[in-house]
Amino acid sequence: MKKFLDTLKAIWEIKELRTKILFTLGLILVYRFGAQVTLPGIDPTQLASLAEQTSGNALLDLLNQFTGGAFSQASVFALGVMPYISASIVVQLMGVAVPYIQKLQKSGESGRKKITQITRYLTIAITLVQGPGYLYNLHNVLPRDAFLLPDSLFVPASIIILSAGTIFAMWLGEKITDNGIGNGISLLIMVGILARLPKSLFQEFTYRVTEQHGGLFLFFIETVVWLGVIAITIYLVKAYRPVPVQYARRTVGGGFEKNIFGSRQYIPLKLNAAGVMPIIFAQALMFVPALLVSFSDSEFAKTIQTIFGNIFDPWYNVVFGLMIIIFTYFYTAITVQTNQIAEDLKRNNGFIPGIKPGTQTAEYLDDILSKITLPGSIFLAIIAILPVVVYHIFGMQQSWAMFYGGTSLIIAVGVAIDTIQQVEAYLLNRQYDQLLKTGRRRKLD
Repeated sequence: MKKFLDTLKAIWEIKELRTKILFTLGLILVYRFGAQVTLPGIDPTQLASLAEQTSGNALLDLLNQFTGGAFSQASVFALGVMPYISASIVVQLMGVAVPYIQKLQKSGESGRKKITQITRYLTIAITLVQGPGYLYNLHNVLPRDAFLLPDSLFVPASIIILSAGTIFAMWLGEKITDNGIGNGISLLIMVGILARLPKSLFQEFTYRVTEQHGGLFLFFIETVVWLGVIAITIYLVKAYRPVPVQYARRTVGGGFEKNIFGSRQYIPLKLNAAGVMPIIFAQALMFVPALLVSFSDSEFAKTIQTIFGNIFDPWYNVVFGLMIIIFTYFYTAITVQTNQIAEDLKRNNGFIPGIKPGTQTAEYLDDILSKITLPGSIFLAIIAILPVVVYHIFGMQQSWAMFYGGTSLIIAVGVAIDTIQQVEAYLLNRQYDQLLKTGRRRKLD
């Protein structure tokens, strides 16, 4: 505990870090405040039916979780930053097949700015499609007297407001990334996810203890299992296979250059190089079967809708898990360019001991990546479907089961680790600054 308090004191003593943290917290508060503001023209006292529909539909509840409850509150931030995430994914996939995007990716800072601009325009286009769909759902769920304005005024105004809400949330995320600490968009998603944690935890506690469904002991077991899942997820996010690299000769230094012979480093090939993206891809495609058969009234169509419309259905999760494994290989092949790594090593006089530079190095790295991706993908699939497993084993509330895995837990753990690492980098720099000034390393721990 003393070590933790000393670390907090050290963080507070660094003015730049303190300013960044306070700036980040301030913008997060703005985002959370906006998530509570209902769309103009809707009576906020009549949103109970929308909340009931959301909590009763596992897919809608998942969307609601990413927006921190804004989806079920008909908020100005009801679409959240998910349109921006969707646009980013589309642009990233276009980088594989579209030569223009590939050229921009290799153009340095100017190319990155252009890609960011394209992503923003695509985000607006997505919100203009999702906005009417969201409003159509509102009209089907809410009673007619919940709408205080005529449709001719409410619908176009609400589409503009929902689009503006997403753009504003995107702007907040970019400002956090530029002037705060951590990745802004990821932090907003994580905060939205964690915003529902206290309520879900309290509901589960009430369900177990007050209503006598297993009692306090079973709630304690659930909590221990949850903490264990978090620990396993941290391992999944951080685990990597180090590949040793030997440098024949390297020149370092500014005005006083010197050669270093036999320098040895490592290439960290992550167990889960694809991150959470395979789950997002698979989740998006799982909506398609139910959508396609929604136009039919046959028994087969109703069966498909029943299976793919409920994320807690066993068959849904079998298909979901297999798709995650497939997409993990697909996305890893896109993001980890072994040919480029081999070329960079060769250009810098580096080589893997026992492996010839160039093509053989690329093949060697690709072979290692293929081997570690299999257990990584299976591990990721297990984490993704774990909420369903614990839901059926313990008979817990669906909202609480969602925190036992899936996209939400991996995002929360990944973002938390990334933010903590950035804070540690500031503390480490502070230590070395103190060393240069006083000749002694400042002890922060």
